[in-house]
Amino acid sequence: MAKTVFTGHHKHLVKTLIEARKKSGLTQTELAERLGKDQTFISLVERSQRRVDVLEFYAFSRAMNIDPLDLYSDLISNLPENIDI
Repeated sequence: MAKTVFTGHHKHLVKTLIEARKKSGLTQTELAERLGKDQTFISLVERSQRRVDVLEFYAFSRAMNIDPLDLYSDLISNLPENIDI
């Protein structure tokens, strides 16, 4: 299994996205289809092999029928004040 290419608090973002996808009842393939992407795109994100920018975060949220502000709130509630980037 490949190691993550990202360190620090990026794992909280990935965990938040995975939990949101599962709570939405979507598979990686279904989410990818909603985003117009291939399933491997979702897999790369969920294995921390690809970072997600703010516009992608918004698109993920909308594709999962989640208010982006609510998902962002979930994310930041699990982050310390100072994070590694």
